[in-house]
Amino acid sequence: MASPIIEVVGLAKRFGEVQAVAGVDFCVREGELFGFLGPNGAGKTTTINMLTGLARPDAGTIQIAGIDCSRKSKAAQHLIGVVPDESNLYPELTGFENLCFCAALYGMRKSERRSRARELIGTFGLAEAADRKFAGYSRGMKRKLTIAASMIHEPPILFLDEPTTGIDVASARQIRQLIADLRHAGTTIFLTTHYIEQAERLCDRIAFIVSGRIVRTDTVVGLMHMVRGKHEMLLSVSQGGPALADSLAQAFPRLRFKGVDGGQVRVESREPILVGPLVRLLEEQGVEVTEARKVQSTLEDVFVKVTGIEAAVMRKEKEKAGSSP
Repeated sequence: MASPIIEVVGLAKRFGEVQAVAGVDFCVREGELFGFLGPNGAGKTTTINMLTGLARPDAGTIQIAGIDCSRKSKAAQHLIGVVPDESNLYPELTGFENLCFCAALYGMRKSERRSRARELIGTFGLAEAADRKFAGYSRGMKRKLTIAASMIHEPPILFLDEPTTGIDVASARQIRQLIADLRHAGTTIFLTTHYIEQAERLCDRIAFIVSGRIVRTDTVVGLMHMVRGKHEMLLSVSQGGPALADSLAQAFPRLRFKGVDGGQVRVESREPILVGPLVRLLEEQGVEVTEARKVQSTLEDVFVKVTGIEAAVMRKEKEKAGSSP
């Protein structure tokens, strides 16, 4: 097992009356893709800002690659790349100029930074836009160039704060693939997100954070053990209502029914679900069943179980962000 490259103990931050982060502990292993998953306002960005030296913690310790960053917040800057939730590049500069400027901040020689900038522009598929001003880039292009800028000095640790929020589906897919490639190449990645599917797809381990507190940390496999043995089925029906919910609950007391008021009925059980009796009862009551399918448990189910936050809350946040994960 790889040794920890990021170690955090008792990290806390308050803004006025709001306790944004409330004494969190975690470690990230070298070469690991560590996910920080929670709804908006959970403390994800505040945590990443403290880890990257953009905010000073009220309490707690931070060690990055053995360097104590608790008092000297910028001590490990040469080892990290940061992709903030909003782009920090210059709108009046071209894409190429932005990358060269970022490289200069890390002390790279002119020939080296120009070569590295061209390399990253090619990697991110931005060659045609290299000489265009950043202000004219699409949201997806801006996100990709911001990630490229964070990597200009080839840091061993990368902090990504909601990297696919608010961008188009194609760009989000490209960025997910890039993140996966970086992880396979050995880069340590700290990823904050409220996209549950994205975290499940990419991360080695995940910490659930709610209201500034970490409520669970485990591997994706370990988290999925929590819903092992759970059986679910989704029935698409012509009509629902309270009366239908009551009759289903009375006829099948060992099953749980959700969403009966809509056009779908979600059935949950710890035992295999027999669809025949359910369909017959519904048809006897004049309800047509147009589809019946088994549902595989996902990390979304684990998140709801651990945090008590319904997945619908996370979905609404994705809709506000205007992007698919």
